[in-house]
Amino acid sequence: MPDGPADASTDDIEDVGPDGLQRLWMPHRMAYIKGEGKPAGGTAECPFCAIPKMSDEDGLIVARGIRVYALLNLYPYNSGHLMVVPYRHIADYTDLDGPETAELADFTKRSMIALRDASQAQGFNIGMNMGGVAGAGIAAHLHQHVVPRWGGDANFMPVVARTKVLPQLLSDTRSILASAWPTSDRG
Repeated sequence: MPDGPADASTDDIEDVGPDGLQRLWMPHRMAYIKGEGKPAGGTAECPFCAIPKMSDEDGLIVARGIRVYALLNLYPYNSGHLMVVPYRHIADYTDLDGPETAELADFTKRSMIALRDASQAQGFNIGMNMGGVAGAGIAAHLHQHVVPRWGGDANFMPVVARTKVLPQLLSDTRSILASAWPTSDRG
């Protein structure tokens, strides 16, 4: 009997496990499931407040503005999944002031331009989950998701295995997108 995925034979799938399924082990997802790194309302610092104090590489920051910054999502839905985050610790979109709203919109556009240039994204899911009941993982600090999409990017893995296969390391994706980040609005 094989010990794991490295020993799995595609020719003899019934020997992989007692139920006949091959497994794609993704142990790093356990940190997300357990909520590690998320503020618990106690003394832990908000990750979106702590990240700007890090280097761009360590914080997965793609670009920094005056009022907002763009970074890769540590638990992406798709390769290149960015978030645009205000530096100011606020929870609700209606709490943004005018300049923050404008820069958040500008960085959303720049995210799309960079993702199109770097990865030929064919479409996007863009949005915010306002509050825990709406699905916000870190509800105390506003953040907007910019998720690139391609024809055929959804396959059986998320549906059947509740697993997303990403073809690139986050540090590599961050470098590519930081290089593609537009220095001006470009329209």
